[in-house]
Amino acid sequence: MKAVVIKKGGGPEQLVYQDVPTPKVKPGWSLVKVKGFGINHSEIFTRKGLSPTVKFPRILGIECVGEIIQTTDPVKLPVGQKIISIMGEMGRAFDGSYAEYVLLPNSQIYPVTTNLPWKTLATVPETYYTAYGSLLNLKLTKDDSVLVRGASSGVGVAFLKLAKACYPGIQVDGTTRTKDKVERMKELGFDEVILDQDGKLQTDKRYSKILELIGPATIKETFSHLEKGGIVCSTGQLGNQWYLEEFDPIFDLAPNSYLTSFYSGSVSGKKLNQLLQVIEGHHINVEPTKVYRLEQIPQAHQYLESHRSLGKVIVLND
Repeated sequence: MKAVVIKKGGGPEQLVYQDVPTPKVKPGWSLVKVKGFGINHSEIFTRKGLSPTVKFPRILGIECVGEIIQTTDPVKLPVGQKIISIMGEMGRAFDGSYAEYVLLPNSQIYPVTTNLPWKTLATVPETYYTAYGSLLNLKLTKDDSVLVRGASSGVGVAFLKLAKACYPGIQVDGTTRTKDKVERMKELGFDEVILDQDGKLQTDKRYSKILELIGPATIKETFSHLEKGGIVCSTGQLGNQWYLEEFDPIFDLAPNSYLTSFYSGSVSGKKLNQLLQVIEGHHINVEPTKVYRLEQIPQAHQYLESHRSLGKVIVLND
């Protein structure tokens, strides 16, 4: 089969398109024909050699959509079953989805029922699942004023589309560090776009709900834009800072406010299918910003790392 293999950490040029043996099925694992997948910031982090638990050579890729080709669980995962797989140790402890086929543990293969085309379905797994889980944890209502910090990311755009579809009329503002993205983000549907300069938002506005996608690097400043009784959901770590140092919840949190989070590694097959029902039921325009072929993964990484990137980047095998 064809796959993209990385043998040592570095730039996008370390991602090499080549022939490799197709994985052989083993007990408790099934073989999936990969139809498509998203490119994620965590894979860029791993590509650079910054994931200490990941050993090279490795086929990266922490998510995919596809079909069962060979199965060891014909009841749950019959041949031809449409599936989604996210997270686990896919693309980290064992080879992932940057390939034509991927061998996965049955426990992290989720059967789905959907009529969405592969291009649309490939945009959903990691990005829309993360956005949907965050939306639920924020306990949104139609009367909320919402801020998405890190809004030009794939999760930020997905959250906007889900929130606007599920709660018509809701106000959703977004932040960006790049002035050139402001008009493009407004065209996507953000009510207001706020510049984020050196970790400071260029506004005095406060919000009832805030989705924090930059993470510990900015979350203390984010608290200052939260209304009393509001909720911050810390989901992303786009600021490349993993821990919140010198945090005093009594003084740093807004008065009588709440801090929650969502981790996409907590995968539920039921919740995945609920998400697909929401997307289809509300006719949400789930489309990627960029579509690449398997051999173009280095270019996909370059785009996602650039200041031009906006929304979700996917790879299609068909």
